[in-house]
Amino acid sequence: MSNAIRTLSPSTNKVIFEHPGLSLEEARQIAQASQDAFRTYKQTTLAQRKEIVLKALDLIAANKDTLAEELTTQMGRPIAFSAKEIETFRKRGDHILSIAEESLKSLPGTPENGFRRFLKKEPVGPTLIITAWNFPYLVTINALVPALLAGNTVLLRPSPQTPIFGERLLTYFTQAGLPPNVLQLVHVGSPDVLDQIVQLPQIQLISFTGSTAGGFRIREAVARRIVPVNLELGGNDPAYVRPDADIPYVAAQLVDGAVFNSGQSCCAVERVYVHADVHDKFVEEVQKELATYKLGSPHDKSTTTGPVISQAALKNIQSHIDDALSKGAVNATPKNPTFENTPAEGNYQVPTVLTNVTHDMVVMREETFGPVMPIMKVSSDEEAVALMNDSDFGLTASVWTKDIAKGEDLIEQLDAGTVYINRCDYPSPDLAWIGWKNSGLGCTLGPEGFNAFYKLKSFHIKEQQA
Repeated sequence: MSNAIRTLSPSTNKVIFEHPGLSLEEARQIAQASQDAFRTYKQTTLAQRKEIVLKALDLIAANKDTLAEELTTQMGRPIAFSAKEIETFRKRGDHILSIAEESLKSLPGTPENGFRRFLKKEPVGPTLIITAWNFPYLVTINALVPALLAGNTVLLRPSPQTPIFGERLLTYFTQAGLPPNVLQLVHVGSPDVLDQIVQLPQIQLISFTGSTAGGFRIREAVARRIVPVNLELGGNDPAYVRPDADIPYVAAQLVDGAVFNSGQSCCAVERVYVHADVHDKFVEEVQKELATYKLGSPHDKSTTTGPVISQAALKNIQSHIDDALSKGAVNATPKNPTFENTPAEGNYQVPTVLTNVTHDMVVMREETFGPVMPIMKVSSDEEAVALMNDSDFGLTASVWTKDIAKGEDLIEQLDAGTVYINRCDYPSPDLAWIGWKNSGLGCTLGPEGFNAFYKLKSFHIKEQQA
């Protein structure tokens, strides 16, 4: 497989970025430069690091509109929503800065006469951050800012689909005063070369965000190294609509949860279970809501749904739909003129509603990563919980009900790292973003969000000789 990067715009399939891709030897030199820079950078104070990060966040916020346009071109999200990612990136960065002092302070040991005993949090060293294309700013800040604030140097491998975003981060952090080689880019197109890079001895931590298959591959590549690996992986996230729910409201929220960003979110709603008493009404409301959406060019400010990322993605999504239909599912997608007249160029997938689905269908078992909303009828809370937990994934799950006490009882039973009542598809910076089962390993964000980016060192100091 070629190591060259050739990025195609999802809306036109025209080339927007090319890079030959780093060789293993070039990556080795970058890793060594990172290790050399680490010796100095780890000596800087937290106050100095915070000042640099804050300046970088200011620069990025000041260029929000330009960055939003570039984001839309690279990954196809409608321009009406792209700037929001930059705004949320800033808010998330501010939160991470606000907890840095508390997160990185030393921990006291139990008092003992004649001794000082404490735990110090030391930076790990050169950190390889492998990031994703679907929310590149938000995905990356979860690891990049804690890594830098903890005193680590960073090798950032942006997705080959959003390489320009990586170039911008490097530019703004450099302008903010980050010393040379503390942040470097690793443009790599071949998974085989990436497998070799993660084995470089200079790299002391790997933080990966992407598909579950990609996470497995990273773990296999470093199996003979004692190196920590933090993984944010995929999902097949369920929602359950109880019979007492506000059906029009819930339908609108779940359509958004399934279709926003063309369904290309690890925590997108990918399975909907609806109590039989309200199933037909719910499907009707979903159809009404989806009929108001506009599929089209992401550069049109009135567009709500743009293309999916690639022709390969389009093929995979359609295969999930075809599998479901071949096994008895019903295509319940509403009539919508924009669904019938998509642009001639680009990778446009019609947002699709499927009913009469079962767990024998791929769409209910695997991550579709596209604007598909399968809806399954259930007869009870117990059946819904059992089906929601019948999955290899465990990222998020939601219950929709007016009975909050009952909702809390149900979400306590769900096997997922984040659970919601009357909400979905929403990471909170003050809570942990963590995947259970095949959805991840370790966590980012929240009060434990710095944990992956430091190692502990115990100090036993006897202050007086007997």
